[in-house]
Amino acid sequence: MNENVKENGNESANNTALLVMDVQEGIVSRIAGSGYLPRLVGAVEAARTAGIPVLHIVVGFRSGHPEVSDRNMSFRALPAGAFTPEDPNAAIHPDIAARTDETVITKKRVSAFAGSDLEMVLRARGITHLVLSGIATSGVVLSTLRQAADLDYRLTVLADGCADSDEEVHRVLIEKVFPRQAEVTTVEEWAGAVG
Repeated sequence: MNENVKENGNESANNTALLVMDVQEGIVSRIAGSGYLPRLVGAVEAARTAGIPVLHIVVGFRSGHPEVSDRNMSFRALPAGAFTPEDPNAAIHPDIAARTDETVITKKRVSAFAGSDLEMVLRARGITHLVLSGIATSGVVLSTLRQAADLDYRLTVLADGCADSDEEVHRVLIEKVFPRQAEVTTVEEWAGAVG
């Protein structure tokens, strides 16, 4: 696992992007434990230092949620005004806030690709390797990994750069499901390899 990161880390900096997904005020507040955000900050800083683009993926809707179908069990349960431009909980957590030169991509569903222009941004920048992080492991990370794998992206998952409110679900995904389609490593190992 580590050897592949080290072997490919530097050569892939030009075609690699770190996706920081759904790390928004209203979502971070659902995750227990104080160690998650500092680790994620470490991943973001490592990417910035190595010249790897950091793409911030957020879920967002227009006022009144016209994009949300009443058939969508996940999103129809959102309170009125949630994740709209007026909602302070929709903001990216200040610890990892996007810099002015970093792209923020708004999605309308669980996967980072669904209802967003992520694929266009990746193609325009020549990105073929995605490093995934975010909340929740069983939500945006899982959905994005599956879709990205089907789109033939090379994938790395930062195991401790992802978080989920269900620790057992997180463990099963990280240890048993994700390794079938992605390299799974830690923030520290990845940062060391790209540094």
